[in-house]
Amino acid sequence: MKFKMLQTLAVLLTVTLVLFGCQSQKLEEGSTGNNETTISVVASFLPMYEFTKKVAGDRADVQLMVSEGQDAHHYEPSAQDVAVVNKADVFVYSSDEMEFWTKSLFKTIENDNLIIVRAADGPGRPETEKVQVEGAANHYHTGDEIELTAKLTGDADYDHWHWYQRADANEEWAAISGQGTDTFILEAPGKSFEVKAVIYDHNHSVYAESEPVELHIDNHDNHVHIDEKHEENDHEDHSHTQAGEGVSIVGLADHYHTGDVVTLNANIIEEKNYEHWNWFVREDSEQDWEAVPDQETERFEYKTSGDSFEVKAVLYDNDHNVYAESSAISVKIDNHEGKDPHIWLDPVLAQDQVLAIRNALIEADPNGKQIYEENAEAFVKELKALDNDYQAALKDAEHRTFVVQHQAFGYLADRYNLEQIAIGGLSTEVEPSPSRIAEISELVHKHNVPVIYYQQGASSSIAQTVATETGTETAVLYDLEVLSEELLANDLGYLEAMRHNLEALQASIH
Repeated sequence: MKFKMLQTLAVLLTVTLVLFGCQSQKLEEGSTGNNETTISVVASFLPMYEFTKKVAGDRADVQLMVSEGQDAHHYEPSAQDVAVVNKADVFVYSSDEMEFWTKSLFKTIENDNLIIVRAADGPGRPETEKVQVEGAANHYHTGDEIELTAKLTGDADYDHWHWYQRADANEEWAAISGQGTDTFILEAPGKSFEVKAVIYDHNHSVYAESEPVELHIDNHDNHVHIDEKHEENDHEDHSHTQAGEGVSIVGLADHYHTGDVVTLNANIIEEKNYEHWNWFVREDSEQDWEAVPDQETERFEYKTSGDSFEVKAVLYDNDHNVYAESSAISVKIDNHEGKDPHIWLDPVLAQDQVLAIRNALIEADPNGKQIYEENAEAFVKELKALDNDYQAALKDAEHRTFVVQHQAFGYLADRYNLEQIAIGGLSTEVEPSPSRIAEISELVHKHNVPVIYYQQGASSSIAQTVATETGTETAVLYDLEVLSEELLANDLGYLEAMRHNLEALQASIH
């Protein structure tokens, strides 16, 4: 089964397949492109696709789900994607923390024979469904005490637990504070939600986790409303935006980490001589808006806490009546469940991912075992050479700190004994304020770093502004989350992109 794709995308994939040294194939239903193809494989995003192609060679039909310009982290599978995965033999993805949408995808899959490989687990690591959660009631009322117990079915002697919650399968998991044992106790909130229990080994790596458990809140149509407020002051009732005179907001990043600074700009669509702004935040659409202190210009700079939230900008006229306002903008806080999802950026852990893919292909196609083993061995050899290059280039460096805009290189930093420092929330659209520039300058001078690194596609005039103001240079590091125009234009596959990263890092690590 092949993806039915627009002609332009077919051309793009042809270029991409040539880029990675793979045979190009038209992704059309009912065509294999190769009489020797025995299985159909869908890979989530670029590194998983390339790793799978390297192992499969021409033996399998490998298809890329997340294509050019799309973010693998916040991708939304289409109905066509679901149909293709439903007819595939193997689905390859990296991890739940990276492609968090896979949990929702899997609930729509009706193919009982589909082999799912979570490459981040590596070869032969424990399955995730070894934790059972007991004690869930049929439903709860708001205010009830919820008490659950997690039990590990294996014999491992670990006792480091975390519990996570989310509103539903379309949301990301968030850690629940104060829940560090196998027992979960919480007062039932106003809405239904899901929880899961995760147990960690002594290295704080995930050992096993439960399936999501839905906790159903049913107040029997009593319409419980918590903390409803109806302010007489109409400043928080901004429902009188004039048509054609709205506000747009620029500078929003894909996601932020706790502690990042969100920097946004409000632009009035029809210019008026009003300068009185207020910014408002709320946790979600059921909460009241709250004005943010000291945010009274078109610029919004706000240090994030642990939860996602919504923000909007409101412009007032000279009589302090609402003149225009923006739509509510969602600011997503994603700490990746406390784990860095960018495993593929470590050449050693990438080898584990390749071997996990190899094992899944052999399971789906035992007759191709020799081919898959030989191809995997050859690619692992290349990855080992890449690791050796990094070791040789970085082992004797005295300066071992590098500064990045996007905190994606934690595994790589750990592997080679480097220190990654992230400038949280630095926008590529909005000029940073003088105070923000001063903060970054202090960080740069404290660590004596000559370069600020931006992820692929993010280097812009803003980057140059920061560099000029802080006396640094800018350079690109490829995190390979997105199949970007840069990767295509520069003919960069995984190995080439990683060697580019090594060369770029040596401007700071020396």
